[in-house]
Amino acid sequence: MKFGVVVFPGSNCDDDMMHVLGTVMGQETRKLWHKDVDAMSDFTTEDCIVLPGGFSYGDYLRSGAIASHSPIMASVIEFANKGGYVWGICNGFQVLCETGLLPGALLKNNHHKFICKNIFLRTETIHSPITQNLKKNQVLKVPIAHADGRFYADEATLKDLQDNDQILFKYASEGGDVSSTYNPNGSLDNIAGICNKNKNVFGMMPHPERCAEDTLGNIDGRQMFESLLSIVHNNITT
Repeated sequence: MKFGVVVFPGSNCDDDMMHVLGTVMGQETRKLWHKDVDAMSDFTTEDCIVLPGGFSYGDYLRSGAIASHSPIMASVIEFANKGGYVWGICNGFQVLCETGLLPGALLKNNHHKFICKNIFLRTETIHSPITQNLKKNQVLKVPIAHADGRFYADEATLKDLQDNDQILFKYASEGGDVSSTYNPNGSLDNIAGICNKNKNVFGMMPHPERCAEDTLGNIDGRQMFESLLSIVHNNITT
């Protein structure tokens, strides 16, 4: 599996992602400049485009709104619509919602403060590329760092997410209890990550790339990368 990490003006987690994908996971990985419309010409639907965290375009207007109109995003949307894997993390999740590749929106945290700390996630489904190797209700410790991470959707959209098994993760306690007590930003239904109906586009506010190697003392995030890469292994062996 080949990975492309899109770089917008204001991206600041691109190098972290390059390190984890290239050095830790040992995959072919390269940066894709947001103005390079031909940067993805050699990517196939077995590859993955990553939209990393940061503050694209300074988070002016709405977080991710301007980046969603960058030249490369037309190619990313086409790639996703053909079945290619697209993974948006933090600011990348915001961009995916702004493009319509994922439903809902990310609003300002309910306490109107930037928040940066480790939190716990409960795995809500194993029917997605990044959770297929996890266990249902498995709890992971993953860092968050955002000011606009409050997921919101109308009632009909939330019902669709629930009915179609599109909710990937919810904020929870270390023991897996999902309640407002463990919701760091006021997200609807404690939602921390979702995917599209076809399960090839996924977005999440927490940063798995920040807990993917032993030197950091936490490798919970690496399980998501390993899960995604197992798709390629399964395709080769079946």
